[in-house]
Amino acid sequence: MRTTLYWLFWLTLIGYKTAAQSQRLTLDEVVQLAREQSIAGKQAATLRKTNYWKYRTFLADFKPQLSLEGSLPSFTRSFVQVIQPDGTIAFQPVSNNNSVLSLSLSQNIPLTGGSIYVQQQLQRFDNFLNRSTLYNGIPFAVGLSQPLFRFNQMKWDRRTEPLRYAESNQQYIETMEQVALDATSLYFDLLVAQVNLQIAETNRVNNDTLYKIAEHKLELGKISRNDLLQLQLSVLNAQKDLTSARQTAEVSSLKLKSYVGSRDNNRLELAVPTQLSLFGIDINQALAEAFANRSDAIAFQRRQLEADRDVEKARKENGLNAMLNADFGLSNRGVRPSDVYVRPQDREFVEIRFTIPVMTWGRAQARTETAYANQQLAVQTVEQAKRNFEQQIYTQVTLIQMLRQQVKLTAEADQIAQNRYQIAQERFKLSDLSVTDLGIATQDKDRARRDAILALRDYWQAYYTLRLLTLYDFETNQKLK
Repeated sequence: MRTTLYWLFWLTLIGYKTAAQSQRLTLDEVVQLAREQSIAGKQAATLRKTNYWKYRTFLADFKPQLSLEGSLPSFTRSFVQVIQPDGTIAFQPVSNNNSVLSLSLSQNIPLTGGSIYVQQQLQRFDNFLNRSTLYNGIPFAVGLSQPLFRFNQMKWDRRTEPLRYAESNQQYIETMEQVALDATSLYFDLLVAQVNLQIAETNRVNNDTLYKIAEHKLELGKISRNDLLQLQLSVLNAQKDLTSARQTAEVSSLKLKSYVGSRDNNRLELAVPTQLSLFGIDINQALAEAFANRSDAIAFQRRQLEADRDVEKARKENGLNAMLNADFGLSNRGVRPSDVYVRPQDREFVEIRFTIPVMTWGRAQARTETAYANQQLAVQTVEQAKRNFEQQIYTQVTLIQMLRQQVKLTAEADQIAQNRYQIAQERFKLSDLSVTDLGIATQDKDRARRDAILALRDYWQAYYTLRLLTLYDFETNQKLK
């Protein structure tokens, strides 16, 4: 029995310590956790990988493509209809194998939009009804497929796709900075909740103490019954505020843990990030870095190029469209595979297919004018986006400089309000201060502490927003990667 009680005691003690464990985190640690573990960060990494392989696919399309194609075997055993000289149909039995194997090497030509290929092919036909075998093949063939007077999609893709890939890389960096900004917002939501909880706990303890002192003063006749009731009301309000603050802190903690991907049950204790780096921000440098690094800046170039491309496409597709297909090689047949390669005959094929719109009832002109209008709209939209972009950067630079000063002033005001409250408490105990003045000092103290934390929140949000807008670290003077 004594042994059981001994283990129960230690298990209870261990459980208490586990429940009381807390994890202290700084803002930098939370931002790093969010970048590494959050769902948004992982999605950004996955999307970046997807865009990388899409770009690799695009590049591979302009390299030589070697392929082996065929149908091996291709067996048929059935009855097929055969039209007789008198117009009737006879059903003849067939039983054969018609296998084909082809090896080809092709290469796209971005300059002209065409493609060239070399090919080798071997075909075997087995007739199982009369037990015969024939071979047909192309030992060598070279061919060209070339659009004439047509829109060259490959030429424009080689100009737009690298921009699209560079744009996706910068979008990944932007997403990671957005993750840092979101984590900062959640960090300060919890920090404000924890500060409110500390204020509520302190106020409850102080109000309890002051109420007991007031009861003693009432017995001595130094305060009125009304003042005592006011203090009692303050005690009840402090208890109510404490309950609400606990619930808000718990919800904020869960939101932050969920975002950074933390699954432990430790209680988070957040450090107040009061150390602000003193770095200068030149507005011209911020604008230059934003236009050099942001995906939007790359998108401006891509959208203008795509508008130019659409105009050329509409203009060229409304005229003569032709396709040249040419093929030259050697071919032969025989009863053995080696017969195909013995004294083969020439094999030529040339074809030009064309289309000329003769009467379109204004459709061609409408397409061209629509493309021109879209081109002008793209230029105007990009120009407006550039102006909004510049205004956003300018506003953010001036804001962060103002907020840095705001943090300093609110910290000083917080210190003064805390000292004043201490003095007000002592004066109340000495009956040198009314309950009303004590309540005002308490409110000023609480407001000053909250203002100091909120000023820090505004500063750090502006700090990460500036990084997001410029993709530049002004503390280390380096581009974000």
